[in-house]
Order: sequence, then C-alpha cells, then structure tokens
Amino acid sequence: MNFSKVSFFLLVIAATFLLIGCSASTNADESKPTVFKDRNFPVATSPSELNLEYAASLSAIGDILIHERVYLDAKSENRFDFNPMLEKVTPYLQQADLTIANSESIVGGSEIGLSTYPAFNSPYEIGAALKNSGVDVVTLANNHTLDRGLPAIENAIRYWDQIGMVHTGSALSDEERAKVTLVTRNNITFSFLAYTYGTNGIPTPGGMDYLVNRIDPLVIQQDIKRAREVSDIVVLSLHFGQEYQSMPNAEQIELAHFSATNGADIILGHHPHVLQPPEWIDTADGRRAFVIYSLGNFLSGQDGLDRQIGAILHLDIVKKVTANSSSITLENPAFTTTFVKSSNEKNYEMDLLKNIDENLNDATKVHLSTWIKDLEFIE
Repeated sequence: MNFSKVSFFLLVIAATFLLIGCSASTNADESKPTVFKDRNFPVATSPSELNLEYAASLSAIGDILIHERVYLDAKSENRFDFNPMLEKVTPYLQQADLTIANSESIVGGSEIGLSTYPAFNSPYEIGAALKNSGVDVVTLANNHTLDRGLPAIENAIRYWDQIGMVHTGSALSDEERAKVTLVTRNNITFSFLAYTYGTNGIPTPGGMDYLVNRIDPLVIQQDIKRAREVSDIVVLSLHFGQEYQSMPNAEQIELAHFSATNGADIILGHHPHVLQPPEWIDTADGRRAFVIYSLGNFLSGQDGLDRQIGAILHLDIVKKVTANSSSITLENPAFTTTFVKSSNEKNYEMDLLKNIDENLNDATKVHLSTWIKDLEFIE
C-alpha cells in the first residue's frame, strides 16, 4: 500500500469515528439544555437590547354628565345615538395610544328608567359612543356613583365589561376591588386608580364598600404602593375640590402632593365642572409627577360658558431601559380646548373652543398656563 492510499484510509477512519461520536452525543443529550456556568455578565443578542426606549401617549377628558336634555336630544325612536355629538373631537381622542374619561352619570341603561339631576342614570349608548370615539378607560368613582343604587352599578359594570371598556373606581366584589386595573401600550404598563370625596350623602350599603372608592389618604397610599409593584405608570383620578371654582383649593393641592410623593405619576382631577390649571410636582425620589386639578366638563347639559368649556389632555410617556435600570419620564403636556354647544337645549355638539370664540380660547389658554408657562396647545 503506497503512502497516498494509507493517508486516504486513515482519513476515512478518522471521519467515521468523528461522525459516530457526534451522532452518539446528539442522541444522548438532545433533550438537555445547554448550561453556561459562572456567567456574570448580561446576555444579549445585540448591543441595542441593552439600551431600549419605548413611548406611549395618553389623553384624558373631563366629566361625562348626561342631563335629560342631552339624552333626549340623542334619542331617535327607541334608541340613542351620541356619536354625532362627539364627531368633531373624536380625532383628538383617537390619536392617543390610551384615552381615559370620567363617566360621572352612571350608565345603568334605560331598563331601570333614565334620570337626570340630582340622581342620574344614563343610556348605555353613551358608553358605546365613548368607545367609538377612542376612549379606552373610564373612571366610576364620583359623587353620583350611588345615585340609582346597586342595580345601576351592576348594569353599568356589566355593560362596560361587555363592550370591553376598562374601568376603575367601582366594583361588584371585594375580589374585584383588590385587583389593580392595568393596561399596556408599547411595552409600558399603566395602572389606574380612582376615588371620590363623597356620594352626595348617600351611604354605601353595608358590607359593600367596594361599590365606590372613597378618598382616604391611607387607602390611596396602600393602593398606589400595590399599583407601582405591577406597573410603570400610576394614573390616579381624584373626584375632589369645590364646584365651579377656577382654582384648586388647599385640600386638593395637599392631596395631589401627598399622592405624588407616595408614587402617583399622573393625577387627573374631576368634579369642579370648570377648568383648573395643571402643575408639575417634583418628588423626593427624583420623579416628576403631573397633575391637572380639574379637566372641567367634557359632555354635559350644564349652562354657563365656564361649564361648557373643557379640555383634552395630551401627555407623552417615555420609558428607557438599560442593562442595569429603567426610568420613566413624562413629556410634552398639551391641551386641546373644547366647548359644548347647543341651541335652545337641543342640537348638542362638541366642538373646539377656537371655533366658538377665539378671545375666549386665548383666555382659557392663559388660565391653563398659570403654573406651566411653556404648555402647548393642539388645535
């Protein structure tokens, strides 16, 4: 056998053993994961995974308070259609990743009898219209929550669940009350909490405190703590203040600062039915919380220019993630001013305030900019 034949023979033998060895190893270990020991550095498929940035936009609107003249104007034979009333402002609600509204008049439906001030009960169709216009979350804790008792609350919550509307502030059991309301957009998880100063003197039925969340600083503190453990951003809605006052009172300011200190990131105020200005709250742990003390009315039948004016809040949330930490910042607060117009208690329609009265719109912008001078406006 010459040298070349020997070389070829040995090469074939070596290759055969190598293939047998590989085959045996694969058959024996194919179900076992590869284990890397003593690895003390982060594993990433690319450097970009160690420096990520996510962004989501949030919008919020004020009180949905459906007086009789509003729902009668929406009535057509045996149904109600509120969609035309919201048509002009719908694009400003739909542009956000997440939009929240205060459903002040309980949506208990026609089956238990519709009613207006002082004990409200609204048609289901206003809920559908809000959903169609871009609203994703409704708050249910306010001074009218108990207006029509347990049947209205049961109807409302079941209806919101039926149409897939996220809700907070009122529940049908202790178990439901204990759950943190969460929504995730663009890898940013929001939690939603809501509380009211009272219920117009109507007591909560015994053993049913879960029906409406009342303002209690210690409860709010505990709930915010639980919410922060499972979310990136805590959105807190507070039904507080004095009706028809254009500036927040001392109790509002104190509670907002207390809530921000304890972990609330975005605080939305309701109840005064008129606009009150926003402010930044710098906290000891280095966060910057945003509060709007009152978003005013969004859709209602109240008279008076100041009660017909509302605003849509726009806010950007940015989440930055690195190998060692993550951070959240709130950016670009802006407002779109709105107006509820009608004629002789008919033809109710939402419009932009700038289309109604430019001077009034300019004055409203100045008012909203009381504490944030570089506030932006989207029109």
